[in-house]
Amino acid sequence: MSRLRPLSPDTTPELKDHFDFFLGTLGFTPNSVLTMQRKPGLVRAFAQLNAAVMDPAGEVDLGFRRLLGHVASKAAGCLYCQAHTLLGAHNFGVSQQKLADVWNYAQSPLYSDKERVALDFALAAAAQPNAVTDELFGRLRRHWSEAQIVEILGVVAMFGFLNRWNDSMATPLEPVPLQVAQQAAGERGWSPGKHG
Repeated sequence: MSRLRPLSPDTTPELKDHFDFFLGTLGFTPNSVLTMQRKPGLVRAFAQLNAAVMDPAGEVDLGFRRLLGHVASKAAGCLYCQAHTLLGAHNFGVSQQKLADVWNYAQSPLYSDKERVALDFALAAAAQPNAVTDELFGRLRRHWSEAQIVEILGVVAMFGFLNRWNDSMATPLEPVPLQVAQQAAGERGWSPGKHG
C-alpha cells in the first residue's frame, strides 16, 4: 500500500506540461510524479532531468537506455522502476524476447558484447557500495565513447533517485507497466511486491 497517495493531475494544474511530458514515453503520468507534485519544484526539476537523460538526440539507443535503467533498478531492488523500464524499452522498440532475456543478458545471444559491458557497468554503478572498477571502466571505454558513457551513467544516476523514491513511498504500480513486466519477467520470478 502506498505510503503517500498519488494526487490527481488536476491538483496542480500549473504542472500540466510536465505531466504531459510523460504521455509521450509512457502513455500516462507516473504515480511517482503525481506523488512528487506536493513539491512542484521537484516535479519541474525531475522532468528536466528526465528530458536530458532520455534526450532522443542522444547517442545511446532510447530502448537500450531503458534496459540500463532496468538493470540498475534490479540492483537497487526497485520493482516499480523495473516494470517502468520494461515498458519504456518496449515502447521504444525492444523486442519481447529481448525484454524477457534481460536478466540473462550475460549469456543471451540477443545481447551484443557492447551491450553486455554497458549493462555490467550499470549493475556495478548501481550497486551499494559502488562496484565499478578500473578494469570494468576500461572495458566500457573500448565499446563506448566518452559522450555515450556520460549518457549511460546519467541513466543509472537518475534511476538511483527514482529507485529510492519509489521504494520508500511504496508507489503503486500502474496497470500498463504491471502487465508488461508480468509478461516479460513474470516467469523469472518478478512480482510487483509492495507496489501491487
